[in-house]
Amino acid sequence: QISKMFGTVVVGVGIAGLARIRDLMNPMPSSPSEHLKLFGFVSRRSFGSINEAKQISLEDALRNKDIHAAFISTENKSHEETIRMFLEAGKHVLVEYPMALSAKAAHELWEMAEQKGKVLHVEHIELLTEEYKQLKKEVAGKDLVKGTLHFTGHVLDETKSGFPAFSGIARLTWLIDLFGDLTVTSATREKQKDKNYSRMTVHFQTANKKPLTWIEERGPGMRREKKINFCFTSGCLENFPEAPRSSVGLFMQDQNLFAKKLLGQVSKEELAAEKWRILRCLDLAEVIQQYCEEPEKIYS
Repeated sequence: QISKMFGTVVVGVGIAGLARIRDLMNPMPSSPSEHLKLFGFVSRRSFGSINEAKQISLEDALRNKDIHAAFISTENKSHEETIRMFLEAGKHVLVEYPMALSAKAAHELWEMAEQKGKVLHVEHIELLTEEYKQLKKEVAGKDLVKGTLHFTGHVLDETKSGFPAFSGIARLTWLIDLFGDLTVTSATREKQKDKNYSRMTVHFQTANKKPLTWIEERGPGMRREKKINFCFTSGCLENFPEAPRSSVGLFMQDQNLFAKKLLGQVSKEELAAEKWRILRCLDLAEVIQQYCEEPEKIYS
């Protein structure tokens, strides 16, 4: 069988987009990524070229028959529209999380990809970190009593990144991947506009009715970090287990996974489980947003 090549285009050249261009131009030897060939990139700003990759127009990217797949690395709010355009043009899509800022849009796009027989792959590098892989091993087989995941980070422009339940969906993905399906019991949000500060607190229950809390806190000068406190019947875990450095970058690991899907090397079961997880997290993000935005209930 002749080696199958997929022409690709990178849309958006922020930090992620630049990492994508770098990794597409230097695929890991004898990895699935060798089947991807970078055709060019699309940006609203004009660059001409970046490391030998040439800038092309969005129209060209959509029309060109030699481009089979798009890597979407634009700001969150434009993911939905960009995915739609490339799926309509009959291209496969890799998009940075969150794939959309509403659950409805996410379900529609997924359905569209399935109808067109195209791969829609959502990047989840937070599941590929060594830190997370070790944590997952540590948690496996233990009985949760209660837990908290507290994230702090710098201020985001919500008009571009979306509501914190969506922009912070990486944390929600961790919780679902570690503890199975969750139900939102309550969610609130505190905002101090003058201080540019925001704190979202979400309470969940696991299938076994155990409480989990997710706090997403952002403000000026806040260090980007995650704190955990997971208590099990066997004791509490308050620090991340020691983890080795990975020799393969996270975006490269993700790119290999996308290429594997294009080559039909990922099992139906794995694809179905991933689809469930991604759409479930987006559904929950929407429920959280509704809880946070509804006016205070008054109980008489």
